[in-house]
Amino acid sequence: MGVFERYLTVWVGLGILAGVGLGLVMPSVFQAVAAMEIAQVNLVVAVFIWIMIYPMMIQIDWHAVKDVGKRPQGLLLTLVVNWLIKPFTMAALGVLFFQYVFADWVDPQSASEYIAGMILLGVAPCTAMVFVWSQLVKGDANYTLVQVSVNDLIMVVAFAPIAAFLLGVTNVTVPWETLLLSTVLYVVLPLLAGMATRQVLVKQSPTALGQFVARLKPWSVVGLIATVVLLFGFQAGTIVEKPGVIALIAVPLILQSYGIFFITWWGAKWLKLPHNIAGPACLIGTSNFFELAVAVAISLFGLNSGAALATVVGVLVEVPVMLSLVAIVNAWRPRTA
Repeated sequence: MGVFERYLTVWVGLGILAGVGLGLVMPSVFQAVAAMEIAQVNLVVAVFIWIMIYPMMIQIDWHAVKDVGKRPQGLLLTLVVNWLIKPFTMAALGVLFFQYVFADWVDPQSASEYIAGMILLGVAPCTAMVFVWSQLVKGDANYTLVQVSVNDLIMVVAFAPIAAFLLGVTNVTVPWETLLLSTVLYVVLPLLAGMATRQVLVKQSPTALGQFVARLKPWSVVGLIATVVLLFGFQAGTIVEKPGVIALIAVPLILQSYGIFFITWWGAKWLKLPHNIAGPACLIGTSNFFELAVAVAISLFGLNSGAALATVVGVLVEVPVMLSLVAIVNAWRPRTA
């Protein structure tokens, strides 16, 4: 690994500090960047995520994608965890902590809104960042693409009914523009660009593809760190103004992430999945489609609601937690792999 990958946790930590510091010193700049969005999708963040994903998309071999159907266990595990386990454990943890453990510190109305925000995170499995985590654990790029694609298709039909059931409401409005635009920006466009680039490089020489991907790897990490700086810069004021509330919300979210990870890891071991499929499968369910969750929270409960705040806290804790899980997956890599 290069210096960027070897010290990734350090760079991300510095990115978090830089984001909060810059957000406090130059709030108007971050407000201007935050306003550059379409359908709740920030275009600048989208560019940085695109930079992260593009190197992995180049590595996808479409001749191998069709073979995923011969190994459906990893895909089935991902779908069971994401849609039959994760939303309900998230709701249970929210109720446990905010109606019982933290009941003396949070008023009932706020507690209900925090639980709602957590539920929305739990019903929105990650789309874009999965490609980054998969690359960091040397996952099977072709298999990861199929897992994400099938997840997105299920999300179109399952998000609203599950969210409505767990929230106890009947008027959950799915922001289709956010869902579709995110899918296009984070999956379709980088995938098409990766396919075109791969085709050109393969025709050039047998080594051109590997050399080009190696040159792009540092930029993928730069994209990740830039995204972290922006996300924490956007929320710098909230982090400083409400550190106690953020800490309370972070506790069940972190427990959920590690819990889902270990449940999926156990399932992968039981199914005897190879490490390059088991690793990404464990990481897909532990990260969230935060743009969708934030958009729905704002639509249902308002911009300044506890639900919206809870979804934002999900964004803040995700990168540090996911990096720790990436480290665990890599540490548990078989010696012969």
